[in-house]
Amino acid sequence: MADKKDKTSKDAKAKEKARAQTQSSKGAQAKSQATGKSRERSAGSANVDVAGATGGRELPEGYVPRLRQHYRQSVVPALSKRFGYANPMMVPRLEKVVLNMGLGSAVQNPKVIDSAVEDLRAVSGQKPVVTRARKSIATFKLRENLPIGVMVTLRAERMWEFIDRLIAFSLPRVRDFKGVSPKGFDGKGNFTMGLREQIIFPEIDYDKIDVVKGMNISFVTTARTDEEGRALLTELGIPFRH
Repeated sequence: MADKKDKTSKDAKAKEKARAQTQSSKGAQAKSQATGKSRERSAGSANVDVAGATGGRELPEGYVPRLRQHYRQSVVPALSKRFGYANPMMVPRLEKVVLNMGLGSAVQNPKVIDSAVEDLRAVSGQKPVVTRARKSIATFKLRENLPIGVMVTLRAERMWEFIDRLIAFSLPRVRDFKGVSPKGFDGKGNFTMGLREQIIFPEIDYDKIDVVKGMNISFVTTARTDEEGRALLTELGIPFRH
């Protein structure tokens, strides 16, 4: 009888050990699958972000934007010849492009901020930042820290791709377009232009527009004078009004 009890006890312990090993292997497999799915989701989100910044297409390895190649091959020699730069590093270049929407109507209708965020996300391929009021102004019913705008800063490949699409696709869709006004320079080579309607960008779905909103586009350059800044933007293709 004692032998049978010992044998039964040993069998029970063996079964428990086997069950524990099975559960452990299943848990490890589930964890591995979850990790793989997480990596796939992160990779997918990265692809979506890059695709949004380049008009819906993914960037191949070693990709250089068309406008950046134009800057290196044509703009740098042209500006060096015009202004007599001794070193190519002295040639003015673009540092960043800032897109900004000021939304005073958000004081009465906060939902305008959400639609503006989606519009700028579609245009730039990058998540915008909501700007808030720095102080309260009773005349405008404005309270401190109230959302009143949306902005996004573009650099590197996203910046070059945006400018390329702006020149090639968006500006020609402006109604009665006669060129960009050259009055937006700040005296230090930086330039800001205004757009009255965001619907000129083909990335925005016209059927989903609730309110037509304008925006400012600022080109921040390393130019020291407005003449150099205008020459840089003109060589890049910005159609200034004469």
